[in-house]
Amino acid sequence: MRILIVDDERPARDKLRRMLALEPDITAIDEARDGVEALERLAAFAPDLLLLDIQMPEISGFDVAASLPTPAPLVVFVTAYDEYALRAFDANAIDYLLKPYDQQRLQRALRRVRERLGNSTPAAAPTAALEPLPAITQLLVPERSGTRIVKVDQIQWIETADNYVVLHTADGEPLMRQTLAGLVEKLGPRFLRCHRRAAVQLEWIASVQPLDKGDSELILRSGARVPCSRQYRAELMDRLHGITNP
Repeated sequence: MRILIVDDERPARDKLRRMLALEPDITAIDEARDGVEALERLAAFAPDLLLLDIQMPEISGFDVAASLPTPAPLVVFVTAYDEYALRAFDANAIDYLLKPYDQQRLQRALRRVRERLGNSTPAAAPTAALEPLPAITQLLVPERSGTRIVKVDQIQWIETADNYVVLHTADGEPLMRQTLAGLVEKLGPRFLRCHRRAAVQLEWIASVQPLDKGDSELILRSGARVPCSRQYRAELMDRLHGITNP
């Protein structure tokens, strides 16, 4: 099991790491000092489980949980505040560790995680099918003044800009350090690559205007115009046909 500890307090991270070292099936442990760092580490570390604090600077643990890609790692919230318990389980948490906790309480939480991971394998009995994890609903974009929360539904299209992507929304065009291919994969089937430098959210497309040599221009409901290369056009039309004729 691979575990990412997310907590802004070093003593809390150290305590968890010491306790986890006693569990024989934990193969890798990594740490993040806040929610932004946690989201940045996800792709490279690929944790099975997040041990996630709730109250942290800039963004909360709930914001992190809502911003996880699909499929997402499992989440156990770890906090000193008991008033968040109901909201934690609404966020599909496996468990809720209330500080201060002991080794026995942590082991109970890990048992639940192991059961869930076991049920998700092909060999598991199909008697208790798991509900699908919710799609990512928002992105956290670090900026000089803090962290902007961008709702995925409001992203009309995405454009590459050197080592960044531009998220085109009605409220602005924030820059995010991410590859276009990686972000489209994270956001799921609602987005589709339409050009080597662009991707579009399908439900924002109002019309497709043909151009020369098989290229097209996508007219969005906002009035924005997005290029569509001929090599992407066939798949885009198939996907649009699936939306209008399910």
